Amino acid sequence: MGDLYALDFDGVLCDSCGETAISALKAAKVRWPALFDAVDSATEDWILEQMIAVRPVVETGWETLLLVRLLLETRMPSLSKSSVSEGLTVEGILENWLHLRPIVMKEWGEENKDALIDLFGNIRDEWLNNDFASWIAANRFYPGVPDALNFATSTLYIVTTKQGRFVEALLRELAGVTQFSWTIQIFLYSPKVQVLKQLQKKPEHQGLRLHFVEDRFATLKNVMKEPELDGWNLYLVNWGFNTKKERDEAAANPRIQLLDLSDFTNKLK
Repeated sequence: MGDLYALDFDGVLCDSCGETAISALKAAKVRWPALFDAVDSATEDWILEQMIAVRPVVETGWETLLLVRLLLETRMPSLSKSSVSEGLTVEGILENWLHLRPIVMKEWGEENKDALIDLFGNIRDEWLNNDFASWIAANRFYPGVPDALNFATSTLYIVTTKQGRFVEALLRELAGVTQFSWTIQIFLYSPKVQVLKQLQKKPEHQGLRLHFVEDRFATLKNVMKEPELDGWNLYLVNWGFNTKKERDEAAANPRIQLLDLSDFTNKLK
């Protein structure tokens, strides 16, 4: 019997936090130029620092634009256009993002998330095309991951909301994956629970042990709500974009295993 690993990308394989934050700031300045005209470089640096702190709440990249603007409003109340920014802290964002997100989207007139998705992707494309070296340099793979991917003996799938062209560029340039001999699954609009259901039904996967590796505790909780997915072994990594509170809660759940980076890379090999 062999093993199938479904792997999240950002926060499990790749530390993209710096690149994501910079791309989000670039995109926010395009989306709301009047707001950012008054923002100096020190404030921009502060926003980038705080984006690292709030990164655990991000499920899909387009949300980072909203976070950049919300952080700006907390820093500069005179620019505030939302009812929730006053007195808001990083801790408050971490605790309440799912509640805050629809409020700010409505109050800012940004309820069309497809427009934010397109903008975020276009900004990344522009950066990648105009200065490929600096875009690549803003990302890094976690130690040991490139070798683990290149020499894996298990069946590997990357299950991510990141757009595929960016995933493939990073795999080629930073991980040295030049032959995509294993499938990269990119599901921008599909919940990961649906992806796992599709994977386990494939005839070629029958009899394989199933493993799902994530850095978002909320995603694992969604998987556990689906009886159809009871056959998956679930892992929360302790090096990705999550909080101590989430790791402690996961450790207390008998369905989830906390995973160290060295154990993870050994499992793939």
